[in-house]
Amino acid sequence: MSRIGRMPIPLPEGVRADIQGSQVTVTGPKGSLSCRFHPDMEIRLEDGRLKVYRPTEQRHHRALHGLTRALLNNMVVGVTQGFQKQLEVQGVGYRVDLQRDGSLLLQLGFSHPVRIAPPEGIQFDVEPRSKVITVRGIDKELVGRVAAQIRAWRPPEPYKGKGIRYVGERVRHKAGKAGKVG
Repeated sequence: MSRIGRMPIPLPEGVRADIQGSQVTVTGPKGSLSCRFHPDMEIRLEDGRLKVYRPTEQRHHRALHGLTRALLNNMVVGVTQGFQKQLEVQGVGYRVDLQRDGSLLLQLGFSHPVRIAPPEGIQFDVEPRSKVITVRGIDKELVGRVAAQIRAWRPPEPYKGKGIRYVGERVRHKAGKAGKVG
C-alpha cells in the first residue's frame, strides 16, 4: 500500500471538510478551497481525520492514492497556514515596487516597466529597501504558478546572475569569453 496514501490527514481546530462524492471542500480560518478528485478514490471523514481509500492494487489506482492524499493535505495546510514563495530580483537598475492596488511594478531592463496584477486569492509583499518579492496564498498550485510566471519575465542568466530567482536558488555561472590565444 502507498505509504503516503494511507496516512490520515488530521483536521486542526476550526477546519471543516465537506465531502460530496468526489468533490471535497475544505474550509478554515484563511478561506475555503474546493477540488474534484478522481471518482475511483474514496475519501472519508473518520474521527476528525480525512482518509483516502483505493479500490484496487492497479498501478494507476496506486498512483492516484498518494496524489489524492497529498492534494487533500495541501488543501488543509493552505486554509490553516497558507503558502508562500519568495523571489529576489538581482541586477543593476532592476527594481520592484508594490503599487497601491496590490500589483507589482518591475523594472527589468526592458524599455517599459512590467506590471503584474495578482490573481484572485494571491497577495504580493515587497520588503522595503530590498528586492525580495513574497507571493502568498492558500492554494499551493496557484502560488507556485504565479511565482513561476514572475520569474519567467527575466530568468537568471549564467554570466552575471542578473534576473529574477527564487530565494536560495543557486545559479551556475559560466566563464564568459576567453582571450585570444596565439
